[in-house]
Amino acid sequence: MQKKTRVLFVCLGNICRSPLAEAIFKHKIKERKLENFFEAESCGTANYHIGETPDPRTIRNALKNGITINHLGRQLCTADFDEFDYIYVMDKSNHANALRLAKENQHTKVIMMRAFDTIGKGEDVPDPWSGGEEGFQEVFKILDRSMDQLVNKLSEGLTLARQVL
Repeated sequence: MQKKTRVLFVCLGNICRSPLAEAIFKHKIKERKLENFFEAESCGTANYHIGETPDPRTIRNALKNGITINHLGRQLCTADFDEFDYIYVMDKSNHANALRLAKENQHTKVIMMRAFDTIGKGEDVPDPWSGGEEGFQEVFKILDRSMDQLVNKLSEGLTLARQVL
């Protein structure tokens, strides 16, 4: 059996953006019946919310959009760079923090999440934590849109592999 591609989504505290990204990714993978090919987790660069559930506004927003989040916060660690094939970060600060932990030959694994966005390509996914519900919905739209492109990109090589299976 083929090894699963492992992806990790990273934000600052692991209670807003990255657990939502993880949940959207898992939802889209399940919709496309690709669960046997991919695994996903999320974490934060900071240690503020280790072991905590996501922000209640994130959970509410996800549910409003048909997504269920099942996650407890954890912090990014050096082992993640060995265990994951791709590490998608939410903003430039997370990118810099992740690169500081990675070995030089692992830097290419760290990719800005919005590299896959059709609008605002390469920009930060804004942190909605200090704002209202509308900020959480905007983050959902950004991640949902970006995730479609990411899943398309990651599954490109699977078409031939699935035919062989």
